[in-house]
Amino acid sequence: MKFMKLGSRPDTFYTTESTRSVSSEVSSDLIVQVKGTRYLLHKFPLLSKCLRLQRLCAESPEAQQLQIVQLPDFPGGVEAFDLCAKFCYGITVTLSAYNIVAVRCAAEYLQMTEDVEKGNLIYKIEVFLSSCILHGWRDSIVTLQSTKAFPLWAEDLGITGRCIEAIAAKVVSNPTKASLSHSCSRRGRDDASCNGSESQRRNHKSVSWWAEDLAELGIDLYWRTMIAIKSGGKLPPSLVGEALRIYASRWLPNVSKYINIDCDSKPESVGEVTSKHRLLLESIVSLLPSEKGEVSCNFMLRLLKAANIVKASSSSKMELERRIGVQLEEASVSDLLLPALDEKMMYDVDGVISILEHFLVQGQSPPTSPRRGKGEFERRRSRSAENVELLFQESRRSSSASHSSKLKVAKLVDGYLQRIAKDKNLPLSKFIAVAEAIPEFARLDHDDLYKAIDIYLKVHPELSKSERKRLCRALECKKLSVEACMHAAQNEMLPLRVVVQVLFFEQARAAMAGGQVTELPSNIKALLAVCKNPSKPTSAAQDQWSVSGLKSPSSNVSTLKMKLDEDDNLELEKSSKLKAFTMTPNRPRRMLSKLWPINRSATEKN
Repeated sequence: MKFMKLGSRPDTFYTTESTRSVSSEVSSDLIVQVKGTRYLLHKFPLLSKCLRLQRLCAESPEAQQLQIVQLPDFPGGVEAFDLCAKFCYGITVTLSAYNIVAVRCAAEYLQMTEDVEKGNLIYKIEVFLSSCILHGWRDSIVTLQSTKAFPLWAEDLGITGRCIEAIAAKVVSNPTKASLSHSCSRRGRDDASCNGSESQRRNHKSVSWWAEDLAELGIDLYWRTMIAIKSGGKLPPSLVGEALRIYASRWLPNVSKYINIDCDSKPESVGEVTSKHRLLLESIVSLLPSEKGEVSCNFMLRLLKAANIVKASSSSKMELERRIGVQLEEASVSDLLLPALDEKMMYDVDGVISILEHFLVQGQSPPTSPRRGKGEFERRRSRSAENVELLFQESRRSSSASHSSKLKVAKLVDGYLQRIAKDKNLPLSKFIAVAEAIPEFARLDHDDLYKAIDIYLKVHPELSKSERKRLCRALECKKLSVEACMHAAQNEMLPLRVVVQVLFFEQARAAMAGGQVTELPSNIKALLAVCKNPSKPTSAAQDQWSVSGLKSPSSNVSTLKMKLDEDDNLELEKSSKLKAFTMTPNRPRRMLSKLWPINRSATEKN
C-alpha cells in the first residue's frame, strides 16, 4: 500500500465532543459546521486555498466578526474535512488508497484548485493518484471499492473509470501471472452456489489470481470491470468463465443453501434471497462467454437453479437454457433437478424441455454432406484423393460426435424421468413431453424408460386406461431386455396392449433366434397358459428384475386374467390370433408383422 504525506507541521487540532479547533495564539474568526461537528478555524489559511469558502464568507454580512459557514452536504464527512483543513494549515496529512477518493471529492467540493493557489490539494492528489495508486494492483482495487461511497462524485471526477481501466490493463497484460495475487495464499473460501471441487479450485488458482481479488467488488463495479477486460480481446474465454464462477461463489451464499439441497424436498423459506441476488445473477449471465465449452454445464445449471429461486428475468433463464442445451451431454441427473418454487410440482420440467429443444436444434444438420453447386463440385473434383479422404473422415468424426452426444443425452433423460416420476403432482403431459423429446434412434434400449414408466404408474395409480396407453406410447417392447420383458409381463399396472406385445415379442424373438420356438421362461409360459385357458390356475416363476415393490407373480397372473376378461372383444380376438400364431412357429412371419408391426432386420427379410 502506497502513502503520501503532505505538510510539515505536527497535528495541532484539539477535539471535544462536538467541537474541533486549532491551537493558535490568534482567536478563531470562522466557524464551519460539518454534519453536527463545529470547527473553530481561521479565515486566512482556509480562504487562501478554498474558493468555495471565499464565496460563502463573501455572502455573509460584513458586520459579523465570527462568521458561520454550514456545509450540510459535504462529501466524505468529518474525516475528509479534517484532512482538507489540516492541509490548509500545513499540518501533516497522510493519503492512501483508502481515503484518497473521499479527500479528492472533498477538495473538489471546496474548490481547492490551482486557480486559487499553486500546488493546491487537488493537483497533489491527482499526481499521487496517477503516478502511484493506479500503478499498483491492490491500490487500484481498494480505490475502486471506495468509490461506492461517492458514486456520483467519483464518476464525474473520472476516478471510477480510471481505476477500471488500470485494473483491466493489468489483467490483460498478465492474465496468468500468479505472483501478482495477494489473496490466493490467504483465501480458502468454501464452495457456494456455483463453485467446483477442491481439485478444480487448485487447478485454477494459478490462472485466476486476478479473479479472486476482483470478486471483492460489488456487482455494478465488477460488471464494468469485466466488460473492460473482455473488450481487450486478449483474455481466453475460459479464464472469464472461471472468474465468473469464483465471483458467483463469493456473492451467492444465501442462494447456495437452497440450490445445493436435495430437491426431494423444497425449502420452506427463501426470504433471505433478495432482489440484489437477482441483479447479481442476471449480470453474471450477461457476462458469460459465448464460446461453447468455456463454461461448464454444471456451473450454468446451478445458475439456472438459482435463477428459479431468485425469480430472475425470463430472458436470463432463456439464455441459460440455450447455453446449457449446446453442451447438455456434460450434465448429470442431479444437475437437471431444477426447483420449481412457484408451482405445486417439485421440479421445473418446462425448463428441462426447453433445454432439450435447444439441444436437438443444434444437431439437426444431416450427417451427409449438403448439396453443392456445380462450380463447387468442379472445384472438389480437382482436389487430390488424400484431401477428399481427409474431409470425409472429418465429416464422419463430426457426425459420430453428434450421434454420441445424443446417446448420452438419451440415457440422461431416462434417468431424469425416473427422478421426476416420483412427484405426485407431475402431470402426465409433462412426463410424456420429456420422454418423447428424445429421437427414436438415440435410445438403444428402453429398460431405463420402462423403469421410469413403472415408477410413474405406481405413484399415480389413478390413471385411466387411455392415460396409461398414452404413457406407454414411447415404449418400444422390442428394445427391452429379457429381464425387462419378464418384469413387464407381470406388471399389473401396464395396459393390456403392452403386456401382450411384450409376451409375443419374446415368443417371436425366440423363434427368430433359432428358427424354432425355444423354451420360454416359466413365468411367461404361465401367463400364456392363463391367456389361453383362463379357468386353469397357473403359478409363475419369481421375477428376477430388482424393482422395488414388485408383487408376487401369482397376483400378477390374476390381474392379467382380469384385464383379458374386461378388455374389449377386438383386442381379445387379436390376442387369440397372436397366441395361436406363436404356438405354431412354422407359420409365415408376415402375419405377425401385420398384427404387430416390428422393425425387421436384413436377416429376417431373407
